[in-house]
Amino acid sequence: MVGRNSEAYCAEHPVGYATLTHPTERNSLAEWLSYLEQLHPKTIDLSLDRVAEVRHRLDLNPSFPIITVAGTNGKGSTCAMLEAILLAAGYRVGLYTSPHLLRYNERVRINGEEASDAALCEAFAAVEQARGEMSLTYFEFGTLAAVWLFARAGLDAVILEVGLGGRLDAVNAFDTDCAVLTSVDFDHMDYLGDSRLAIGYEKAGIFRAGKPAVCGEFDVPYSVLAHAEKIGADLRRIGPDFGYDGLEPNQWRFTSRDGLRLSLPYPALRGAYQLSNASACLAALEQLRARLPVAHDDIRRGLLEAVVPGRFQVLPGRPQRIFDVAHNPHAAKALAENLRAMPPTGKTIAVFAMLRDKDIAGVVRAMQGQVDLWLVAGIGQPRGASAEEMLRVMEQEGLAQRAEAFPSVAEAYRHACAKAAEDDKILVFGSFYTVAEAMAGG
Repeated sequence: MVGRNSEAYCAEHPVGYATLTHPTERNSLAEWLSYLEQLHPKTIDLSLDRVAEVRHRLDLNPSFPIITVAGTNGKGSTCAMLEAILLAAGYRVGLYTSPHLLRYNERVRINGEEASDAALCEAFAAVEQARGEMSLTYFEFGTLAAVWLFARAGLDAVILEVGLGGRLDAVNAFDTDCAVLTSVDFDHMDYLGDSRLAIGYEKAGIFRAGKPAVCGEFDVPYSVLAHAEKIGADLRRIGPDFGYDGLEPNQWRFTSRDGLRLSLPYPALRGAYQLSNASACLAALEQLRARLPVAHDDIRRGLLEAVVPGRFQVLPGRPQRIFDVAHNPHAAKALAENLRAMPPTGKTIAVFAMLRDKDIAGVVRAMQGQVDLWLVAGIGQPRGASAEEMLRVMEQEGLAQRAEAFPSVAEAYRHACAKAAEDDKILVFGSFYTVAEAMAGG
């Protein structure tokens, strides 16, 4: 499991200090990741104190501009478009995202390429030496290692994706030059609060005084506005300050209080909601134009080249196979809209598995009009809902007659591939675990 999604594994296997081992040699990335899983007694321990202290010891004070991206959904797509546009403009760009699907290396990209095992091991060794007796979570350790690599790569810009929330996330130990908030909805409520006001406040914690902040959420919680005003952030909101119009089937227009961009291609990333994410990207780059100017052609090329695995990813061939990591009702509604926009074909067969601490019923309700047959499966982790638990939710939602249960995602996916006709769709969704297991087995 270390090679597939170590943060997800770590989230399911919290360990205490008593079980921590200190191998004398860690020569491979797999060994390092296994070691990092044991460093802290809590999987998630939201605080900036530990990261700030080790950052100081590492003397990490990067001079490149940083764009920090937070949000309930849309972070990965927004980061990918920012990276692609800046690369198209000829800049050397670092990108840090999480979690990954198949390889930890996916999280750290330098100039469009995944960091090598050797580079990551070197960065982990540097953080390990600097931390001393300071305990770091898996994500905190990885964040410091990523920025350590970026600081040595001679980069022109870095994009950091928040892992959870914003205010106390490890990424927020590094001051942003432009903060981007993509959306505010319900997820991780045990850590962020049970209201959009509370969640919005946590995510707005990435804003900085006197620095631009961009919000791509149309229904902005008051807490976001109040925090921006309190600290003196230069907040730009979709709607009042910038926005988009779909002028033609293949083109759209970006408008803002600072200008207008015509004849933009729709992003390669699928879904009408991607125009909100793309607009937030352009609004952020507009605020950084003095340091990172981009040409119109750079924007066009970046929008067409941005790719994010597992976000409404449609594989070639028939039957169509669609992978989406949607794991909350907000993301599931967007997924349902994407499916409705596709040309009508045969049946849609869903391979569906989720973590039990997510709103499984809410996701089912958002998707039920788009799925003909549900192949529910268990996720073999402590937080993973079993096939029986998934089936009970389907029964409660009145969908038992359209559901079949399988012990694993791999088995459900194999059954879907065998059962689907050429004009059917196979949809795999519900979590990063779900998509990763199907992709690894497919």
